[in-house]
Amino acid sequence: MRLARVTKDGKIGLAAKSGDRVTIAYGADVADVDAHVANGTLADAGARAAAGEAVDEAALTFLAPVVRPSKIICLGLNYRDHAEESGLGIPDFPVLFARFTSSLIGHGAPIVLPKISDQLDWEAELVAVLGKGGKNIARDEALGHVAGYSAFNDASIRDYQLRTPQWTAGKNFDDTGAFGPWLVTPDELPAGAAGLKIECRVNGAVMQSSNTGNLIFDVAGTIALLSSFMTLEAGDLLVMGTPGGVGVARSPQVWMKAGDVCEVEIEGIGLLSNPIVAE
Repeated sequence: MRLARVTKDGKIGLAAKSGDRVTIAYGADVADVDAHVANGTLADAGARAAAGEAVDEAALTFLAPVVRPSKIICLGLNYRDHAEESGLGIPDFPVLFARFTSSLIGHGAPIVLPKISDQLDWEAELVAVLGKGGKNIARDEALGHVAGYSAFNDASIRDYQLRTPQWTAGKNFDDTGAFGPWLVTPDELPAGAAGLKIECRVNGAVMQSSNTGNLIFDVAGTIALLSSFMTLEAGDLLVMGTPGGVGVARSPQVWMKAGDVCEVEIEGIGLLSNPIVAE
């Protein structure tokens, strides 16, 4: 299944996509993906959406697929080339930081360049949405805990991120966590969403191009490791890190500015596109 929380003509609903055909079932109940993930009813909701009204995808406004996760856990330096360009070395334990729900936006919504900084950077990332939680999850069982995968742009305010060893500030500006548009169930993808081309483009120019098979810590291993010291919950987001090619590591450095369009595309998952606007 390929599902998305959307609005059309002011009405909220759940959209399903099969090939080029897009359908929608209306109503806040069917569109509550958080509840469906938590309750194990995502397949039922998807069936309702698939049986709904056929619509033009261009007529839809996309919302973040999940909006009430208990945790948004992000991995830093999780591609070798990004770790090397950052000058921080290859980690032997995942570099972890948190995002919060106040930063999340959907496909098509503007990423906001704040008044207090001009250092807005892009980060194309795979995100795994957990459909089942647990503690001390075995690696060989971990992928069974994933409800779906999506695309994420971990847009970062670099000067605020790098003011301290903890990256929380630079990763949590309002309207910088672009997410979506589609939540793709695991049966549509290779195990762990591995082996998929991942790319970031700014105004059509390729800034990052890699493959999810290049993750240092893959989805299964990350779930197993995280669950060894914290209880994971249905709906948690695991944002799996970005490849090399970020703006802060370029010479000269490159930043996104108002009027730009940033695209994150992951093979088999979809295209996440967001304009940049000034606060």
